[in-house]
Amino acid sequence: MSLLARVVEEQREDISIAAIEGEVDASNVQELGERLRTLLTNRSTALIVDLTETTYLDSAGINMLFELAGELTDRQQRLQLVVPAATPVLRMLTIAGLIGAITTHETQDAALAALS
Repeated sequence: MSLLARVVEEQREDISIAAIEGEVDASNVQELGERLRTLLTNRSTALIVDLTETTYLDSAGINMLFELAGELTDRQQRLQLVVPAATPVLRMLTIAGLIGAITTHETQDAALAALS
């Protein structure tokens, strides 16, 4: 993984969770996208991407999340984002129109509860 970001993975039955820590930009977005995709199997029902510890997200990262959401929809799987309120990342996602297009929660627990 790049020096800018780290992914902490967790599996909860048929739900994969990926917490991204650090910065997501054009230099590492392809690697991060591939890593997120490897967490999914044909038995997966959802992927939760936790952006709580994400300190920076540029347009390449936002595009990757849009693409990932589309791919999961095609596979009849769901993408849920965890983004705390009043963070720069939430502001960027709101401006880009991602909030509303992808279900977003303030905590992992809230995302897991919504998927139950």
